[in-house]
Amino acid sequence: MPKDLKDLKDLYDLGEVPPLGHVPARMHAFTLRRERYGEPRDAFAREVVPVPELRPGHVLVYTMAAGINYNNIWAALGHPADVIAAREKAGATEDYHIGGSDGSGVVWAVGEGVRGVEVGDHVILSPGQWDESSDDIRMGGDPVASRSMRVWGYENNFGSFGQFTLVQDIQCLRKPENMTWEDSGGFLVSAATSYRQLFGWEPNIVRPGDPVLIWGGAGGLGTSAIQLARQVGGKPIAVVSTPEKAEVCRELGAVGTILRTEFDHWGRVPDEGDTQAYAEWMRGVRAFGRKFWEELGERRAPRIVFEHTGADTLPTSLYLCDNSGMVVLCGATTGFQADLDLRFLWMRLKRIQGSHFATPAQCRMVIDLVAGGQLDPCVTKTVPFDEIGAAHQMLRENRQPPGNMVALVNAVPGQVGFDH
Repeated sequence: MPKDLKDLKDLYDLGEVPPLGHVPARMHAFTLRRERYGEPRDAFAREVVPVPELRPGHVLVYTMAAGINYNNIWAALGHPADVIAAREKAGATEDYHIGGSDGSGVVWAVGEGVRGVEVGDHVILSPGQWDESSDDIRMGGDPVASRSMRVWGYENNFGSFGQFTLVQDIQCLRKPENMTWEDSGGFLVSAATSYRQLFGWEPNIVRPGDPVLIWGGAGGLGTSAIQLARQVGGKPIAVVSTPEKAEVCRELGAVGTILRTEFDHWGRVPDEGDTQAYAEWMRGVRAFGRKFWEELGERRAPRIVFEHTGADTLPTSLYLCDNSGMVVLCGATTGFQADLDLRFLWMRLKRIQGSHFATPAQCRMVIDLVAGGQLDPCVTKTVPFDEIGAAHQMLRENRQPPGNMVALVNAVPGQVGFDH
C-alpha cells in the first residue's frame, strides 16, 4: 500500500495496476442496457461503473482476459430472455449488464467466509454459481442441476467484461503457470462443457471405437469435443461450413468431416400429412447419413451426437443416432423450438440428454489436460477490450475463426505472469 494515501485513485486505466489489495471505487466495463438491445456491435458500450461490492463467500478478481461466448449474444439481443429485467425482478439494483462467462485474473480481495483462495492468486474463472446451502445440493444433488444454479456473466451480473469481476470462491481454479492470460481466459466454458457432454452421462459416454457426430466442429465446443473424443479412441466426424474449417478439424483429430452447405433439409420437419415435403426431407436426412458412413469408412451410426445447434439440426441428430445411443445438447444457436419424430426415440431406445456446463471437478480435469499439453485450448483470436462488441457480432454472423476468441482486459498479448 502506498505510504501516501493521496497516491490511491478511485479509477485506474486498463492495464494500470493498483496497489495489490486496494479496491478502487470505479472501473471500466463493457455493458449492455435495455435501451441498446439489438445487434451486439451496437448493444455493447464501454462505460465507467462502480466496482462491484464484495460479498461474503465472494472474491473480487482483477480481470486479465475474458472469453467471448454465445450467451452474451442472447444478452445483447434481449432474447430469449431480458437478463436485466430478470435480475431486477429478483431484487437487483443495477440497470446494466456486464457480461463475460469465461475469464482469468488475479484475486484482489476476498470476502468473509471465503475458502481456498487468497489475495494474489492467479486464477481461471468458471461460470457456475450456486448456493451451496440450498436443499438440493445439501441432499447430494449435482450443483449444476441445482435450482440455485446461475451462469455468472449471463444470468448473474459482473462478468469478465469488467476491469474487476465478482465471483464465488468455488469459481476460482488455479491457472497453470505456463499459460498466457488470454489462453487461460478463453477456453474453459467450451472445453468443460464438451467434457461433460461426452463423459458425464453414463452409460452413454465415448468409448474406444465409438463413432461420434460433432456439430459445429470448428467452433470452441467442437474443437474441444474432437480432441476429447480422440483421446479415448473415439471416431469423431465433424460438421462444418467450409473446406478450410474441415481441414482444421482433421488436424485436431477428426476422422472425417461433412460440409453442411451440401445439404438443404435443415429446419423444422414437414408435416407428415404433406407426403411430398416429408419424403423430400427424409431424402435429405438419409443422404446426410450416407455421407456420415462414407467419412467414417463403415456403415455404423453415431453412438453419441454432440449437439448445440438446436432447431435446424436436432431432427437429423435424432434420426442418425444409433439404437440406444444419445443425442446430448448444451444449447440451440439456430433456435430453441425443434420438431422431433418421436418414433425414432422410443422404438430405437434413443436418449436425448440436456447438458449444462460442468462440475468443479470436471473443470479441474480439463485444466489439467490443457496444462499437460493433451488438450489444445484453441484460442485462435485475441481482440482488444474495445472490440468486445465487434467480436460478438463476428460470432453471431459465423465469421469467427476456428476455435475460441478472447478479449484482453488488463493483460497484454502473450503475458504469462503478473507484476504487482
